[in-house]
Amino acid sequence: MLDLHAVKLRIPENANVVLGQSHFIKTVEDVYEAMINSAPLIKFGIAFNEASGPCLTRCDGNDPELKQAALEIATSVGAGHFFAVVMREAFPINTLRAIQATPEVCNIFCATANPVEVIVVETEQGRGVLGVVDGSSPKGVESPEHVSERHGFLRKIGYKR
Repeated sequence: MLDLHAVKLRIPENANVVLGQSHFIKTVEDVYEAMINSAPLIKFGIAFNEASGPCLTRCDGNDPELKQAALEIATSVGAGHFFAVVMREAFPINTLRAIQATPEVCNIFCATANPVEVIVVETEQGRGVLGVVDGSSPKGVESPEHVSERHGFLRKIGYKR
């Protein structure tokens, strides 16, 4: 048996997600610390699917809505060792290095606010994530005007001077 399908995620309004793979029950605690240490005012939820033992979905966070959203994402994907972080009041650029530095984190599939579909394979053993579809396909190549708009936007939000 081999079933391949896409799981469309529900991302709360004005939220970003980080989706990844980890390998240890301590993931929720360590990613929690990474989030708080990288952006102290951040609001977030984390959920992690165990792949052995009781195979539970573990969750934590400091915002009930985002904690529930992370739980819904993890359970809808249903892959072992998969984790989801849903955040507001910060962006993945503020937290990604800290999440990646968490010793049990193996892989990051995406960090985005775009619509996401997770490509899941299901076998007799269980489910795994093959990858993600993050946002839309390109519609063209940027023009000099687009370059100027991009530079202006980065300066407006404080990433460039």
